[in-house]
Amino acid sequence: MPAHLFTLTALLLVTAVVALVAWALQLMQAANDRKEFSLMLAGCMVCSAAVGLATVMVLTLTGSQTATADLGLAPSEVSFNLESLLVPQTLTLPVDGHL
Repeated sequence: MPAHLFTLTALLLVTAVVALVAWALQLMQAANDRKEFSLMLAGCMVCSAAVGLATVMVLTLTGSQTATADLGLAPSEVSFNLESLLVPQTLTLPVDGHL
């Protein structure tokens, strides 16, 4: 990914997170003014969406760089093996056979 596109994407995501937090604060202020619990829940949901977006942004924008740097590869040289992501056919749970 070109550096300018990477920077533009990061700035766009940071702007989106700041806008979501500002909206959440407005919703919570309105909830406090009107004594309305549903607006408080809406503000909490918007705030949790901002936290989720920020988490995904950090993992995405830093994870690909560190993973490829550890391997000594360029980001374009990395390919993912889907078979390594599959869940095994059998899972052993600690409660098997005791119920």
